[in-house]
Amino acid sequence: TRRPATTAPMASSPSSSGLVTDTFFLDDFAMRQWDDPNYGGTKIEFDKAAFVARVHDAHTSGEAPLVDGYAPFCKHVFVRNFVPGTKVGAVEITPDNEHLLRSGYSARSDAELPVLTRWFPQEKIDVPDATWLDVILYSRTQLELERAAVPSKAASPPLPDAPWGIISVKGQTVDHECPMTPITIMRNALGKEEGGSGVPIDRGAYAKSVEYHRRHAPLVVGDSPNGE
Repeated sequence: TRRPATTAPMASSPSSSGLVTDTFFLDDFAMRQWDDPNYGGTKIEFDKAAFVARVHDAHTSGEAPLVDGYAPFCKHVFVRNFVPGTKVGAVEITPDNEHLLRSGYSARSDAELPVLTRWFPQEKIDVPDATWLDVILYSRTQLELERAAVPSKAASPPLPDAPWGIISVKGQTVDHECPMTPITIMRNALGKEEGGSGVPIDRGAYAKSVEYHRRHAPLVVGDSPNGE
């Protein structure tokens, strides 16, 4: 049974602002896709609590089961895009658009070191509408471990009791996982203290990531992204 959702603005914690159901909650890390104008990837313009409720309903109906991710604590649910106007988060690099690519150093948060990234300015690219949303989940236990490893997160409000936190949403045209970026794989291997998950590098997965991301780049609305 879904807990009642509200349409109030973001409060101090997911639990206090209705961003939680019996199964899912919207983690702080994902909220930048709503709140950060320079987010590099899929931007979401939809009420946060309503978004969590829609994902919950798709899952409990059987339409969107949990799909295994790169580690036991990571899962995905793939739902048909229900957010009007949502675009894909990355597009293919072609001879016609490669001259529009930008590059620079950016970090996803103050706790992470900036890394070199590249992106397309969204206003210069014809961006397809997303037909699917890849909703990426981390277990509550993993999120607690990652919080404990970063001193700046020590004062954060407690996480809700729901077992899965929504950490990212990718707008796509396919109903399966696209490879995470190589730098994300590398950061994960560096450990929780550096903003990663602590999972060692899988060379096969890394090679697939390179093959995909050498041909694709994310989209940014602002002048430069805040991380990838």
